[in-house]
Amino acid sequence: MVSISRYSRHMYDTYDEDYQPVERLNRSQQKREINALRDLAVSLSKLDIPPLERLQLPAELFKAIVAVQSMKHAAAKRQFKFIVKLLRENDTESLLETIDGLETKKADQDQNFHRIERWRDRLVNEGPETITEFISAYPHANASQIRQLIRNASRELATHKPPKSHRALFRLLREEIIITNTETESDTELESAPYDDASDLEK
Repeated sequence: MVSISRYSRHMYDTYDEDYQPVERLNRSQQKREINALRDLAVSLSKLDIPPLERLQLPAELFKAIVAVQSMKHAAAKRQFKFIVKLLRENDTESLLETIDGLETKKADQDQNFHRIERWRDRLVNEGPETITEFISAYPHANASQIRQLIRNASRELATHKPPKSHRALFRLLREEIIITNTETESDTELESAPYDDASDLEK
């Protein structure tokens, strides 16, 4: 996450008898901060309306970001400059932290999506050994339902029919993987939770 500070260093006027610091950005730091704000503007422009609304942005900034989503080329370039100007007038630290969290969440979702996709393709193409491997990894999974969907998906591929069972298999695998991941996270939290005293271990 890029840190954006309003001022990066102190410059001192030695002719000032009170020797008060004069805060001033040097040119390279100013360029870095403008680039960081532009990256932030681009990240904001990629968000859908609901998450943008949850950020509770100033009205003018919110409207500018929504507007740039439908712009292209020169118009978008001008609009991003305007958004950067608005960002410089607002506190960006908390906004950067929120965006960083959203991007991390999206990366996790993308990773899960690709994991499910790989399992589905392997189950359809590699045979019974892969089913055993999946059930071993996700013991709560409904093996008979998975086998039926695999058979249906294979027939769809062979007869060039719409991949209805492919999609159904993906949804089922997603549910099973999410359930297992959630239970694993809960177990980890319980294991790491502190105990008040030894009697808690017996409860």
